[in-house]
Amino acid sequence: MRVLQLGKFYPVGGGVEKVMYDLLTGLSAEGVSCDMLCAYDGEGTLVKEVAPSCKLVCTKTLVKKYATMISPQMIGYLRRTAGDYDIIHVHHPDPMAALALRLSGYKGRVVLHWHSDIVKQKKLLSLYLPLQQWLIRRADLVVGTTPVYVSSSVYLKDVQQKCTFLPIGVEAIKPDERRVAALRERYAGKHIVFSLGRLVHYKGFRYLVDAAARLDDSFVVLIGGSGALHDELQQQIDKLGLQQRVELLGHVSDEDLPSYYGACDVYCLSSIQKTEAFAIVQIEAMSCGKPVVCCNIPESGVPWVNADGESGLVVEPENGEALAAAIRRIVDDRELYRRLSEGALQRFARLFERKAMISRCAELYRQLV
Repeated sequence: MRVLQLGKFYPVGGGVEKVMYDLLTGLSAEGVSCDMLCAYDGEGTLVKEVAPSCKLVCTKTLVKKYATMISPQMIGYLRRTAGDYDIIHVHHPDPMAALALRLSGYKGRVVLHWHSDIVKQKKLLSLYLPLQQWLIRRADLVVGTTPVYVSSSVYLKDVQQKCTFLPIGVEAIKPDERRVAALRERYAGKHIVFSLGRLVHYKGFRYLVDAAARLDDSFVVLIGGSGALHDELQQQIDKLGLQQRVELLGHVSDEDLPSYYGACDVYCLSSIQKTEAFAIVQIEAMSCGKPVVCCNIPESGVPWVNADGESGLVVEPENGEALAAAIRRIVDDRELYRRLSEGALQRFARLFERKAMISRCAELYRQLV
């Protein structure tokens, strides 16, 4: 069985690329011959041997438009090599990958990994919709990341019989205790609330800043990430006089990230739109035994990942007061904190470990060939 993971970008940045790369390396380690084809910003075509019978192929991006890498070289490469694969596993949303598959002449099995609907890019969707509809029809199997997203997507309502779900899985975060202790010392006497993500509208950070204004000085809210709304958020912090209670950390390196998960008391996901379909950060925090506060985003898998009352608390979106109340409730009630912390660890181990994702994906492939 030879499989191609198709779509998105390299190097790994967002959640979709991470899932693709983890499937690439994980399946290869399990003896499944697996390659990955994506676009990148470099020159020419990059071919990188990742493991035996496992290569990463990156084709040159001509231009980036509507958050999509346009890479005509991907079409040519896939036309030449499509016949080598028993299964092409295409990751959506990525119009370039869908177009390359459409023009490749490929006759084998197709797995469509539906990470999310196209929500923000309305103009792109209007152009892409016929190709998206073809892709859904062409797929032998449609895989979502949560049962909620698969069942609620208006685009998948007529193909539910060939839909299933495969929760994203990650390696458990293992913080260095000395670095955690140093971070706690930096914020001595504070309850640490951590959040991480691009500073863009759908992440809802303005509501997390608003929540901080409703907490007292025993709390500090640390927001990691960069993005277009940095200055706007900083102005909100300054206007509310929260300089000692909210800190915009900027980019948090892979080396430093485990320490923030380890040091925080609560992880808060303030996202407000179904563009946030899963939120890997939730399961990373859960792997450290951290209770999660998230929003009940309509039609999103986010509140399924963080089960209300089991691994954390779920509140209504766009509501700083509700976020603050949930954070206070978790911190103030030691028994609740203990129960949610243990529940987060158990839910992670049961549903979201990387090895479980790999094994389940391999089983889905075997059912197709």
